[in-house]
Amino acid sequence: MDRAAASERAAVLRDEIQHHNYLYYVQDAPAVSDAEYDALMRELVALEASFPEIVSADSPTQRVGAAPLSAFVPHLHQVPMLSLGNAFSEEDLRAFDARVRRLLKDDLSAPIDYVAELKIDGLAVSLTYERGVLVTASTRGDGVTGEDVTANIRTIRTIPLRIPEDRPLIEVRGEVFLDHREFRRINTEREAAGQPTFANPRNAAAGSIRQLDSRITATRSLDFFAYALGESSGFTPDSQAALLETLAHWRFQTNPHWKRLGDIDSVIETIREWSVRRESLSYDIDGMVVKVNTLDRQQQLGAVSRSPRWAIAYKFAPTQGQTRILEIVAQVGRTGAITPVAIMEPVEVAGVRVSHATLHNQDEIDRKGVRVGDAVIIQRAGDVIPEVVRVLTELRTGQETPYRMPAACPVCGTPAVKPGDEAVLRCPNDLCPARVKERLRHFCSRGAMDIEGIGPALVEQLIEQDLVRDPGDLYSLIPDQIAALERMGDKSAVNVVSAIKSSKNRPLSRLLFGLGIRHVGEHVALLLARHFRTLEGIVHATEDEIGAVPGVGMVIARSVATFFEMSETRDLLEKLDRAEVSTPTETAPVPLGEFGGKVFVFTGSLQKFSREQAQTSVQELGGTASSSVSKNTSYVVAGEKAGSKLAKAAQLGVTVLSEDQFLAMLANVGNPLS
Repeated sequence: MDRAAASERAAVLRDEIQHHNYLYYVQDAPAVSDAEYDALMRELVALEASFPEIVSADSPTQRVGAAPLSAFVPHLHQVPMLSLGNAFSEEDLRAFDARVRRLLKDDLSAPIDYVAELKIDGLAVSLTYERGVLVTASTRGDGVTGEDVTANIRTIRTIPLRIPEDRPLIEVRGEVFLDHREFRRINTEREAAGQPTFANPRNAAAGSIRQLDSRITATRSLDFFAYALGESSGFTPDSQAALLETLAHWRFQTNPHWKRLGDIDSVIETIREWSVRRESLSYDIDGMVVKVNTLDRQQQLGAVSRSPRWAIAYKFAPTQGQTRILEIVAQVGRTGAITPVAIMEPVEVAGVRVSHATLHNQDEIDRKGVRVGDAVIIQRAGDVIPEVVRVLTELRTGQETPYRMPAACPVCGTPAVKPGDEAVLRCPNDLCPARVKERLRHFCSRGAMDIEGIGPALVEQLIEQDLVRDPGDLYSLIPDQIAALERMGDKSAVNVVSAIKSSKNRPLSRLLFGLGIRHVGEHVALLLARHFRTLEGIVHATEDEIGAVPGVGMVIARSVATFFEMSETRDLLEKLDRAEVSTPTETAPVPLGEFGGKVFVFTGSLQKFSREQAQTSVQELGGTASSSVSKNTSYVVAGEKAGSKLAKAAQLGVTVLSEDQFLAMLANVGNPLS
């Protein structure tokens, strides 16, 4: 067979195999035996081996995974992947319906055409097809920039490598997930190999998609449901229902349980039904997504910053479980907070095996009446964080024992303190090993200095071997020191040292956050960095100067000033300086319109945008978003049921804006919220 004949035969085989893949993996209706399918695949593999130049990107043979990557490449979404606003009650859904009607200026009695879809608990991805061939696949990321995970996505058999739509560009979006059976199989294999197991199917799916070695991803039977479009060339469906039908026609797997519904009452009834039926599914859902069906109405409603006005995600109530508290232990965090944690008989809650739950503080233990040995009801708040809901006192045997928080730090033995009117006990010892460990973990975390490869296990070893006592010591580590640690080879050690070195020029706000100053989160760190612009400026600022920064206040100012006055902090900063850790001068955004230098406070129930979206827009335009009203406040934006902040604004003569007036201000400077 010559090259031309081989190419022609390979094209026929690819089409036939892709057709059978669709029947088997998407339709669950195989038309040939496994032996017949294997024969077709063997013939194609042999042809491509004989004529490597005929191998195409959409060939079924390309699903086995490629050589490992050194890192993921950023991918810019041409059309942002918006997140959805949340609803937690039927009242929230009716409020969404009323808001849609108001924005559309519809008659309150006229029905709104909706589509309700199951909210798959997985990882959102975007697939780019050029002339029908899959060329790029990326994660959602921050909605604007994701990570190129094309090699991993190619291994998922329910994602077509070619679609019957020969347009210059089609971007299909959906959710990658794992079903329960595959999740259990993966965890069983990892447990047998002595590897840590995944907490839940979503984590397993996300971890599989972010594997640098796509050959590992190929061993896991990931699945995919398509549900949306990004950018597309000349293709615009007139409704969400039509889009789902088109995606199915293009041989994508779409979730079969979507419904077109004529009014919000039907939507609510469907959600009630699925809140019960969800347990019958072979995969996890954590709610339902409700969308206005027709495209013209979606366009009319538009979006607010990062969320469309025409869709909302209803989150199911967290699943609960019953277990028994075996013991209560006190754990120490980076700020010295001593937190009681319940160790429980393992119980499965919302698909996750749970054995620990925070009890917050002694006051909370007393309020709930928790004792060691108690039978309790637990739930995962937001289907994530385990918490004790209530004690089943009727099941007590008399053997249960009350718990009291320790008088001293359980790790270093320093007498615990309870500052001011706080409910939390604290270890005041800055050199407490537990605090040092948590500070190091925080310093290396993604929101701070983002040092890849330094996880909890490595931090623990670095401290145990006395290689690191504070973050500054990280920058003097050499590969030989790390390679000598357990589970760390030469290559891993070199990678860790390289990651530490590459963190030396992070923005000032990231370093400030990473230092772990009490009360200084990412937002406050950004405010301080933009105001003082250099680390030296903050170090030498007085408490009053720090407190005068809009949005900071005196409690935070006192904490910051005290932190930089400590001898331990001075020693740390000297180490960072010797290691040439230098933060670029932080520049504030160029002030625009009426926002530059102005202080905004948002209060009440906001209907047309979220508080976070509004605050972000203000900051991007050179203004400041504050949580309290003072004489420095420029504007108070009041939503429904605004309370004391509105009264204080009137008392101080601060200008009060409605949501529409605030949106009009944004429109004047072309902000996307408008």
